Amino acid sequence: MFHNSKKSIVYSAACLFSAFAMVPTAASAGHYKKSGRCPVSYGALKSALDAAVLQETSGLDFQMWGTVVDRDGIVCAVAFTGDNRGSQWPGSRIIAAQKANTANAFSLDGLALSTANLFSAVQPGGSLFGLQESNPVDVSVAYAGNSAFYGTVRDPLVGKKVGGVNVFGGGLGLYKLGRVIGAVGVSGDTSCADHFIGWRTRHNLGLDQLQGVGGVSGDSERPDNIIFDITPNPSGGAGISAGGFGHPECINTGDPSLLPAISMQAAQSH
Repeated sequence: MFHNSKKSIVYSAACLFSAFAMVPTAASAGHYKKSGRCPVSYGALKSALDAAVLQETSGLDFQMWGTVVDRDGIVCAVAFTGDNRGSQWPGSRIIAAQKANTANAFSLDGLALSTANLFSAVQPGGSLFGLQESNPVDVSVAYAGNSAFYGTVRDPLVGKKVGGVNVFGGGLGLYKLGRVIGAVGVSGDTSCADHFIGWRTRHNLGLDQLQGVGGVSGDSERPDNIIFDITPNPSGGAGISAGGFGHPECINTGDPSLLPAISMQAAQSH
């Protein structure tokens, strides 16, 4: 009996130690950022996202989640707007992370693709049909940790690869001197407003230095901008995008041509 009690004590202590080890600390959350690979800090993302929500008037005027990943798809920062983490759709935390992962995964130094550019291409018969199934979310990362830390500097996603592919507006590559260094994803409003807010967030971060980078929008000043060129399909189902990279319009849709033009920073020679 005494032996069993000792085993119980040892087991309980081990479980307690394991539980504490799984709780992110300010030091562990900051360790990754100090490595120099993270293009954006929590504070910078939070400020840029807060400002973007105030600047944008389209959509439903909802609060937002935002995520930044580095070029390896590792989460750098997660933030939200509003009074607390219940002021937004809870599901948008992971959707924002998916969008950041997608924009990073499918943008290059020479070609920027926003998640909004992928909608039509992944529909049945589209040139990228099936892409949305290609890089699933790692649910062991997505839902781990203490929910009280969600959207803070200690968010459990920080330093991890969450994966996921999302194919509607809100994810954009981050560019410095013409080179992609990661991506930002936002979620919480209509998919169109998500794109507009994500665009403004990137601009506020000063990481829209896409001068000389190609895109599919047809606008060299906004190469990865959302495209509204979908017309009804007479056969039913998803509409037809004239250019193959269109996105549906939403409630209270804004004018994408009024979004800030990309930075005129000169690209580095590659």
